[in-house]
Amino acid sequence: MKRTKQYSRNPRERDVDAEGGSFFDKPKVVEPELIWDQHVAGEADDKFVPYSLKTAYQKAALLLHPVFGKGIVTAVDGKRIEVLFKDGKKKLGHAA
Repeated sequence: MKRTKQYSRNPRERDVDAEGGSFFDKPKVVEPELIWDQHVAGEADDKFVPYSLKTAYQKAALLLHPVFGKGIVTAVDGKRIEVLFKDGKKKLGHAA
């Protein structure tokens, strides 16, 4: 049987672009990480909204959680938000 094209068993050898570089070598576009001290620590207390499951939040919203304290919304995904607190990131619910 005559084959017209040779196939590699290694999947990485097949994933090569026109310039000869691998698709796996391409850098991913990543948004810069927010740092709590730069974005939250210097804000006035009246800018923070008390956290509630019944409130819909947007990215970069400042909120005040009763347990975790002051935080900033870093991502919104449906009915979930990711909030950066001083102790780290937490996923919380909200009204979408």
